[in-house]
Amino acid sequence: MKRKFIGAVLLGFSLAFGASAAAWSSESDGPAVGQPAPDFKLPYATQETVEYNPEKGLSLSQYRGQIVVLAFYPADWSPGCTAEVCTLRDTFRDLGKLGVVILGISGDYVFSHHEWAKHHHLTFPLLSDHDHTVAKTYNSFMGPPLMYNKRTVYVIDGEGIVRHRDLDFKHDDKADYDAVSAAVSQLKGK
Repeated sequence: MKRKFIGAVLLGFSLAFGASAAAWSSESDGPAVGQPAPDFKLPYATQETVEYNPEKGLSLSQYRGQIVVLAFYPADWSPGCTAEVCTLRDTFRDLGKLGVVILGISGDYVFSHHEWAKHHHLTFPLLSDHDHTVAKTYNSFMGPPLMYNKRTVYVIDGEGIVRHRDLDFKHDDKADYDAVSAAVSQLKGK
C-alpha cells in the first residue's frame, strides 16, 4: 500500500512538472542477458585525465576482447555512490590485473568525475552521460521528477554480449557484489 502511494505521489509530481506518464517509464528495457550490449562513446575522466570531447571519449567497443563491468550510479560525491565505487575499486582490484575493465557512468560532468576519482584513488574511468542517453538505452535512468541514473550493473563479455545484469544493484548489499564477481569469474574460467 505504501509503495503504491509513493508511486502515485511521484507520478503526480511528474505530471505536475509537465512530463507525460510515458516519460516516467524507461525508454528501453535495456539489453537482456545473452543480447549484444549497445555501443556508445562518452567523455570521461580518471585520476590523471579529463577528456571532455565526446569524439575522443571512451567507447564500449574499444574493450572488445575484455570483460567489462558497466556500473551506472546516480551522482559523484553522494554517500551511497562513494560506497559503491570504492567497493568496486577494492573488490575488483585483482580482477583488473586479469583484464577486467570497470566503467562507471553517471550524469555528472567530467570535471566532477576527475576530482572524485583523485579524492578516492579510483582506478577506473568515470564516463559522463550528462543527457542520460546511454542510461536510457540500458534501462538505468530514473525519469521525472528524479532525473538521474539509477544504480545498475552489467557484465559484458569479450564479444560484447551481456552475461549478467542487475537493474536493482544495491551499494550496501554484499550479495550484489558477489553476483557480479561470480559472473566475472565464470567468464574468466572459459
